Amino acid sequence: MRLHDYAPRPAHLKWLLDSDPAIRWQAMRDLTGEAPEAIAAERSRVATEGWGAQLLAIQSPAGDWGGSPRGWRDDLPKEDRGLLIALYTLVVLRDLGLDPASKQARKMIARVDRRLVFKRLNNRPFLRGETEPCINGRILAIGSYFKEPNDALANQLLGEQLEDGGWNCEAPKSRRSSFHTTICVLEGLLEYERAGRKSAAVTQARNGAENYLLDRRMFRSLRTGEVIDKRWLRFSFPTFWRYDVLRGLDYLRNARIEADSRVGDAIETVIERRHRNGRWPLNLLHPEHIPLEMETGVGRASRWNTLRALRVLRWYNNSTG
Repeated sequence: MRLHDYAPRPAHLKWLLDSDPAIRWQAMRDLTGEAPEAIAAERSRVATEGWGAQLLAIQSPAGDWGGSPRGWRDDLPKEDRGLLIALYTLVVLRDLGLDPASKQARKMIARVDRRLVFKRLNNRPFLRGETEPCINGRILAIGSYFKEPNDALANQLLGEQLEDGGWNCEAPKSRRSSFHTTICVLEGLLEYERAGRKSAAVTQARNGAENYLLDRRMFRSLRTGEVIDKRWLRFSFPTFWRYDVLRGLDYLRNARIEADSRVGDAIETVIERRHRNGRWPLNLLHPEHIPLEMETGVGRASRWNTLRALRVLRWYNNSTG
């Protein structure tokens, strides 16, 4: 399956480039192939303009991003809600591509490192992680990207991998992996490797988890072939802790996995989600919270989804061409 009809058109590229620096620099890197110096210059603006600058500006001296809005996760203690918002915000700053070497990023992560703690875990520092692999996968990615790789946290995750290749926050009660938890851990281990901690054990763990997703064609039951959860066929940003097909494919692209026939159904799903105007819409927004709105609304054209879909299709073409 070749996808010539889905190559980025000039109008679509202009629409992406006429946007926030976080979109522009990634479009320049992944779609237009600009010179490294131009990409780096555009990326540097994430810290001083647009969404990245907005999130940095509202971090408190205590290292967090404030409390939760009324009615959001009232089932959790106030402290846990605040830490979740900090976690989600840090993940988004990484997704934006905030340069970890910038003075703004160094100031931000220093506050997190010195002041954010899990009080219920005897004031364990935030970047050391907690108990659930879905959260620890994200913390491993954040720490590896913005500060330094956490060997103890990575080893903890390796020890929690299940026999089928993935992870589940419900283990040991459940021995069946969760797509949601597995993608969070995969992203963390990939960032850990890229921070200089590549090893046979980490590579083996990632390969096992990647095959867990691929053997299920990125969204199907291994036993029946049925769609596991139809919500995974609808794309959002931010994704928070939730899996969907586009997030899974974008991970494979980012990890430089060669596409094979096992992603064919998922690629078809991405193509089917494209509107006639050539752009991908925001299919849904999740109930989780960060103190920033980036997209215009559900059903309307989404620059994040369009950027990610176009680079996934380009990756597929390059792999299968």
